[in-house]
Amino acid sequence: MPDPLDRRITPARPDVAAAHLRGEVEALRFVEGERRRVAVGHVGIRRAPRSDSPLETEALFGEEVVVYDELEGWAWGQLTTDDYVGYLPSAALSAKLGPGRTHRVSALRTLLFPSPSIKVPPVDALSMNAQVAVLDVDGRFAELDTGAYAVLSHLEPLGTYEADAVSVAERFIGAPYLWGGRTSLGLDCSALVQMSLAACGLAAPRDSDMQEAALGNPIAPGDARRGDMVFWKGHVALVRDEATIIHANAHAMAVAIEGFEAAVARIREAGDEITSVRRLD
Repeated sequence: MPDPLDRRITPARPDVAAAHLRGEVEALRFVEGERRRVAVGHVGIRRAPRSDSPLETEALFGEEVVVYDELEGWAWGQLTTDDYVGYLPSAALSAKLGPGRTHRVSALRTLLFPSPSIKVPPVDALSMNAQVAVLDVDGRFAELDTGAYAVLSHLEPLGTYEADAVSVAERFIGAPYLWGGRTSLGLDCSALVQMSLAACGLAAPRDSDMQEAALGNPIAPGDARRGDMVFWKGHVALVRDEATIIHANAHAMAVAIEGFEAAVARIREAGDEITSVRRLD
């Protein structure tokens, strides 16, 4: 398992840390944190409180963030979905936690409208696995607790999931590669795996090394079948069939299908061998 004090998932700075870390880390003060929800389509979580700071990951609409500190328009906190820690604009978060979520976005991407009509300009867009609270249904639209309307057929009740993670991943084909991204506008290799598994009701850590440590059981590469995960140092792909894999990769700069043997040879030429192939229980 990842180091419990891994910087990526440990809400601790020299000046402030989460209260549950008292006795494990040194900090000037310890705070309980305040649970808030992401109130925009998606927002970057960054390494430092600056818009030009490297993107660590992204938070989706409706996901919870435990905020431990706020200063000059930036919140520092932890995403409860996968425990990632970083900075995001305070304006992207709700003022309070608000009601529970009832549905998740099952479409690759869906638009939000200010009224139940496709002819009005949309006010936002939500990505797959964003979570919403549906208050009422108006024809083909779902009225959300924010006052916006989503296309009902693009939503599924929480607890209703896909059966095949690879089929989910295939919907992202052509989406651009983006380090730290988690949406169809751009995502990285581990986010493709995380998002595909989440659509099937399976929680996964954020980064490929965490996924390799936490998910499934090792198998021989020659026994790989659809749905298995292939890991290299800093990279992960899903097995599509005995001849192909699907992965978000910087070689294609997109989510793409690639021959299994061709990918292994190409990555070996760059200096990396397969570290493991793993199968979920």
